[in-house]
Formats: sequence, C-alpha cells, structure tokens
Amino acid sequence: MRFSQFFLVAMFICLKSFSQQPVKIITLDPGHFHAALVQKSMYPQVDPTVYVYAKKGSDLNAHLDKIKGYNAAAVAPTKWIEKVYEGDDYLTKMLQEKKGNVVVLAGNNQLKTDYILQSIQSGYNVFSDKPMVIDESGFVKLKQAFTTAQKNKLLLYDIMTERYEITTILQRALSMQTALFGTLQKGTVAEPAVTKESVHHFYKYVSGSVLTRPAWFLDTKQEGEGIVDVTTHLVDLVQWECFPNTTINYQKDITINNAKSWNTTITKDQFSELTKLNEIPSYLKPTTNANNEISVLSNGEFNYTIKGVHAKVSVIWNYKAPAGTGDTHYSIMRGTKANLIIRQGAEQQYKPTLYIEPLVASVDFDKTAQQIIATISEQYKGVSLKKNDKGYEVIVPESFKEGHESHFARVTEKYLDYLLNHNMPSWEVPNMLAKYYTTTQAQKMAAKK
Repeated sequence: MRFSQFFLVAMFICLKSFSQQPVKIITLDPGHFHAALVQKSMYPQVDPTVYVYAKKGSDLNAHLDKIKGYNAAAVAPTKWIEKVYEGDDYLTKMLQEKKGNVVVLAGNNQLKTDYILQSIQSGYNVFSDKPMVIDESGFVKLKQAFTTAQKNKLLLYDIMTERYEITTILQRALSMQTALFGTLQKGTVAEPAVTKESVHHFYKYVSGSVLTRPAWFLDTKQEGEGIVDVTTHLVDLVQWECFPNTTINYQKDITINNAKSWNTTITKDQFSELTKLNEIPSYLKPTTNANNEISVLSNGEFNYTIKGVHAKVSVIWNYKAPAGTGDTHYSIMRGTKANLIIRQGAEQQYKPTLYIEPLVASVDFDKTAQQIIATISEQYKGVSLKKNDKGYEVIVPESFKEGHESHFARVTEKYLDYLLNHNMPSWEVPNMLAKYYTTTQAQKMAAKK
C-alpha cells in the first residue's frame, strides 16, 4: 500500500471513530435517580467520561453510588468514568468550562428550568427529565429556551420513557387501525374519549435497592405539585397516541375544563424511613402539622379538550405499595368501533395488560381483529389474541416487556439519533410546548380552588 493510500485509510478510521463518539455528557446537579438511569447502559456514540457538576452532599453521593453500581454489575456492566466538580459555584463552573456538549438534567424541578435556559444560552444541548417546568412562569422560560435552541441549532428534549412501554405502543398502533378501532370519539366531560390514570409510591425500589428520597422531594415548591409532575407523561401519551405525528398548537387546540389537587400525608416515621433524616427541614415546616405530619400536594386530576377531544388525566401518590404490587397505570381510548384499555390491577397480577373490547361483537369483528394482530405480529413477533367475555386480551411475549429502567436506554438512543442525524420530527417541539402548557394551566386552575 502506497503512503497516500495508507494515509487515506488512517484518516477514514479516525473519522469513523470520531463519528461514533462525538457526544460528551455533562450531568448537572443530579438530585433524582433518573439522572443515573440514563447511564445504566453504554452508547457507542457517547464518550465514557462524564463530567458531573454539583454541590457536595447526599444527592451527589447517591448519584455516584448508582453509577458505581452499574459499573460493577454482574450482567452488562457499564464503564463510565465520572469526573466530578464539587462546589457552590458548580453551575458557573459548568457553563465556563465547556467540558461536554450534552447536559443531562434530573433533579430539583424548581431549579431545572433555569438550568435548561442557561445551558441552552451557553451553547449546550439539553436532555432533561420531566417535568421541564412546574408553573406558568417556568413555561415562559421554556418557550425562550426553545426559541434560542432553534436559533443556535441545539437540541432540547425531555425524557418520555412511557412511549416505550409495549402495551402503550400496541394501544397506539391498534388505534390507528380504523377497521378495528374506528375513529377516536369526541367524548364528554363526564365520559372522556381518553383517560389515563397512574398510581405511584414514595417508597419504592430502584435497581434492586430501596430508594432514598431527598427531603426536598416532599416540598412541592421544589419538586412541583403532582398535577405538573407525573401527569407530564400522561399528557404526552394523550398527544402521542390520539394525534400521532400531528402538531399540537397550544394556543388554539387546548382548553382546560376543570382541575383539582389534593394532599398525601407523610408521617414523621415515614419521612425518616424515606429520607434517612431524623429532622424535618425548615422548608417543610409550612406544610407540617403539630403531629409532625407532612402534607404533600402530590395528587392531581384534570379534564381538558385537545383538538376537540375530551381527555382526562390523574395521578395519585401513596406512601408504599402493598406487598407484591407497584406503580400502576390505567388507560382507555374510546373508538367508534372498539375501546382499547390497559389495566394493571390484581386480575392482571399488577402487570400492564391491553384489552380490545368491541362496542358490538360480531363474527366480522373477530375476523378483522385476528387479521390486524397477524399484521402487527410481523413487527412484534408472537403478539396474539386471547378471547374473553368482553372481547380480547392482547397476549405479549415476555421479550417485549422491558421494565421502566430499561426505557431510559430507549429514549436516550432516540435522543442521540435526533442529535446526530438532525432528524427530529417537526411536531416534537410544538408538542412539548403544548404538553407543558396543559400541565401548568391545569395547575393554575387547581390552585385557584
């Protein structure tokens, strides 16, 4: 091989290697375990060295401990190298040093919106846990962040893991089959066309261990009320399933009809079990009664119309799930020919299960259902139907039933694809704005009550 040929081959190898690892992650002020879950997997496009900027303290230590655990895992261990800066000036330091090009955010939601805006203004791409905003003033900043991101060709995106849950994927796919589902009903306030409900728990296991919550997680000024937190996922799914690949204009397409919030009470013993702290911090005193019980405005529900369709979302937070159970999800989409329902109760052994329930049973409907499932099983091998007294249960092979933690890898891979190939669909940004407009307007309405 002549020198010129050798040089060209060497250059190609170098360029190929660079193209596979152009992403350098910065983790800013990690206070929620979702920041670590982004790193439960490795990605060929991402440099294994991650720069972490935060104050010294238990939040940072918990984050680093989880990364160490992933690096030491018996199965599929990761190889992350954490370069940590600890100090009160962590944000200023991060903005100045430019150690990476993607800022990962998951932590205190009161601070998060400012982190997003300042990171975008400083030239960083941002990959943010939900919620990106927790009130109406935060929504104004988010609009500014998206405008700046577009101007400077940066990618701002939130972590919507629930799009990767298999029963939700199939519910969406079946709703697009008019021969089976018909079209989405308009619904009413009393009987919405789409309803999504979830039950969550403060005390839970993550990566096999009991999760220690930071005390500020119980302060809705810092964490956000339930109506703007978990409901972010539910509103996203309403948009993603009911209006696939469609742009939502929040100024024209959304109206909040009613909204309410209510408290979950956390006892002093539960607080200590949850946070590993003996004393309740001063910022929780305004919501703590004489018996040292903390009222957390973690529950919320609202009914709204989106493009003329009535939708309802609600979230409930209990302290701890009964033995053998966990967080649960319920979802119904009402079609003109059939309803598509996800249930996750005792009958389903607390595992999400999808049902097809025709409005009018018939031999023709049975034939149609079998034909459509046969087509879907070409992509999702082994998906089938089981007849019951109301219609069908959709049987899903175990290989498709990834847990919540695995979904972080899926959404991170999607973000990296958008970042490197500049192929994010045009509807994603306006629909993120629509989503946070919906949650913050519902919070505003609930607060007036």
